[in-house]
Amino acid sequence: MLLDEPSMGLALVLMREIFQTLREINAAGTTILLVEQNARQALKLAHRGYVLETGRLTIVGTAKELMDNPSVKAAYLDG
Repeated sequence: MLLDEPSMGLALVLMREIFQTLREINAAGTTILLVEQNARQALKLAHRGYVLETGRLTIVGTAKELMDNPSVKAAYLDG
């Protein structure tokens, strides 16, 4: 399943429902490719992450590695 910004413009309660549904779909065995600017929510769902900056791949790793990366924290996870 490919999704591009599924949370864009949604109220917080709807965004949470979308991500919960995505977790369930993934747990049932469907691979998901997600493009999302809400990095925190995306990484909570992801197994792996890829950071693109001005169209270039700059950081790759597991979701945990990205959440622990100081550069990713500062730029995308509010410090």
